[in-house]
Amino acid sequence: MIVRLAREQDLAGFIALAAQVEDWFGPMVEEPGFHRAVEDHIRRSAALVAVSSDGETLGGLLFGAEAPVHHVHWLVVSEKARGTGAGRALMADALRRYVRGPGTVEVVTFGADHPGAVESGARVFYERLGFIPAEAAEPGPEGGSRQVYRLNARDAPSRPLGSYGHEERA
Repeated sequence: MIVRLAREQDLAGFIALAAQVEDWFGPMVEEPGFHRAVEDHIRRSAALVAVSSDGETLGGLLFGAEAPVHHVHWLVVSEKARGTGAGRALMADALRRYVRGPGTVEVVTFGADHPGAVESGARVFYERLGFIPAEAAEPGPEGGSRQVYRLNARDAPSRPLGSYGHEERA
């Protein structure tokens, strides 16, 4: 697996990932706003992909590096790659690449009662990375509950998630 900055030609991979999780996140595949958001993150070098050796998109991440509060805007790992370290590799690269100095990293994920919370493993994933559950967030577009998870940037691991980096194989 390789984690790298996303390129224009990776848009189709993001859309394929979105198709796998629309039940949890709400409509994205046919939403021009989602396409624009991905394209904008790519243009700003704020989108990462994890790809297999044959170029298949295994995961994607959209990041907001507006210090002092950084945001994981979107992180999805393909069904077949869940549990393989792709999500950890994407987060490790994002933290290494974008987080500097004091501040926090926030992500809005499923609330404890959301069906995707258990099936996706998202809450456990973020907790294992050191994120702490915080306040409730606005419900998602599908109506499911959401919760903010927060990581103090000084507690952000510099490399313990694995030695994944730009264009490195994982």
